[in-house]
Amino acid sequence: MTAPASPRRTAAIIFILITALLDVMSMGIVIPVLPQLIETLSGSDAAAGMWNGLFVALWAGMQFICSPLIGSLSDRFGRRPVILISVAGLALDYVLMALAPNLWWLALGRILAGVTSSSFTSTFAYMADITPPEGRAKGYGLIGAAFSAGFVAGPLIGGLLGEISHRAPFWAAAALSALAFLYGLIVLPESLSIEKRMAFSWRRANPFGALKLLQSHPELSSLAVGNFLLYFAHHIFSAIFVLYAGDRYGWSAWQVGSLLALVGLLDMGVQGLLVGPVVKRLGDRTTMVVGLCFGAIGIASMGLAATATLFIAAIFPNALWGLAMPTIQSLMTRHVSESEQGQLQGANNSVGAIAGVISPLFFGAIYSLSVGPKPTLPYIGTAFLIAAAILAGAALIGWRAGRQFQS
Repeated sequence: MTAPASPRRTAAIIFILITALLDVMSMGIVIPVLPQLIETLSGSDAAAGMWNGLFVALWAGMQFICSPLIGSLSDRFGRRPVILISVAGLALDYVLMALAPNLWWLALGRILAGVTSSSFTSTFAYMADITPPEGRAKGYGLIGAAFSAGFVAGPLIGGLLGEISHRAPFWAAAALSALAFLYGLIVLPESLSIEKRMAFSWRRANPFGALKLLQSHPELSSLAVGNFLLYFAHHIFSAIFVLYAGDRYGWSAWQVGSLLALVGLLDMGVQGLLVGPVVKRLGDRTTMVVGLCFGAIGIASMGLAATATLFIAAIFPNALWGLAMPTIQSLMTRHVSESEQGQLQGANNSVGAIAGVISPLFFGAIYSLSVGPKPTLPYIGTAFLIAAAILAGAALIGWRAGRQFQS
């Protein structure tokens, strides 16, 4: 394992967490105002809906294409230059979107955002470089906690800045990304030594070639399927959560936003504080399965909740779902060499991007069939029950796939 001296290793971990926080916060800042800016530039609600859907697809599509490329470049040239270039590119991209005079320029900005945000693959690979296998779940949990903190703080800041101008949040996002770049330029050491780097290959760097890595070992393939199902189920929140809360419980946008902030805070606590101790006691495999099972219980409870109070109560067991992602990632890193960690994270990000395209369409269709005067599906919470069943299936797959690493 490659590991800098202790003070530098600590500085590197702190940088990775700060970079993850600033990157996600910068993305979250624009969430409250991007649809409004799209509507302003498009001139109508109907056109805004079409463009907003297109922008989501563009971002996810670029994640699918570029994540393996970014990961492979980091395996070849090291993590540091790839992370710094990506963060700098993200800062410039937000400047572009702040100045965008029309929708086509804004679309270009979303494409570039999808490319530069693929640096998350190098972030996870960096953490794998500087932590031993038994400590990776805790490290990934800390990254997940930083992500959650960013998603809590970003939209809150963006909402406040959006009162000033629809473009002000983009300037703030650019400033945060620039700050992360300058901080990393001074602090961040390289984590991948030259002798452990791998020659660049387009065969491995394209998304379909990278996905072949996930087929290199039966248990790695099974864990990848479980990872896909986890991502797939999780997108129920982005697909229908706001609509469901409004239709079933009559919640306002402020109430929904407050609940999402609570979800983010709980997830931050679980991944930042619980993952390490639970893995130490139960091991990666059992912790992963426990997280998936609690996620299934929580999602099913949300779908069955007859009142808003019961729905809020379901948020708490569902928060333990946060135990699953870091442990799946940790188990997967044990099946590849140090020179393939970037490619692995790129493949994982592509899996998440595929789920990000398919899942919202699927859950959106299910939800549309379960509401209205004469719904085809008689129960409004059907989508949540399906998501719970998907997570239960992921738990079963994960239990079987991780049996090699019982601890």
